[in-house]
Amino acid sequence: MTEIVPLTAEHLPALAEIELASFSEPWSASALEILLKDGGFGVVATIDGIPVAYGGMTTVLDEGSITNIATLPEYRGRGLGHKVVGALLAEAKQRGVTAVFLEVRPSNVPARTLYRSEGFSEIGVRKNFYRLPTEDAILMVWREENKEETQ
Repeated sequence: MTEIVPLTAEHLPALAEIELASFSEPWSASALEILLKDGGFGVVATIDGIPVAYGGMTTVLDEGSITNIATLPEYRGRGLGHKVVGALLAEAKQRGVTAVFLEVRPSNVPARTLYRSEGFSEIGVRKNFYRLPTEDAILMVWREENKEETQ
């Protein structure tokens, strides 16, 4: 059974493993602790209690920044990304966040498609943002009023 639960310190080692399987420059468990500090939060998708995907966000005032969305490779394509992003946005709205930003690789077409389907729009490019390999980042934003207009 799939559940979306709030991220806790107990999840950090498993999330570091998801990072390792997902990114060329993965965050460590200690780096992920930012999500448990002031202005940070996250959600974890579990299947039968085992973390298989997660997302994190930091916030300042009414703005949020998605830090990472990651799913174990063997669980991709099951809609977990939609559930994670939806849960992050719902929590952000509860916290009074009206704009959420993120960066994504241009080559990550599945992620860009996911974000657009959740109401994000592309607003700019950050040159040479990523390494291993070097790639620009597309800057995207979700605004509460835009999402409401598309529903």
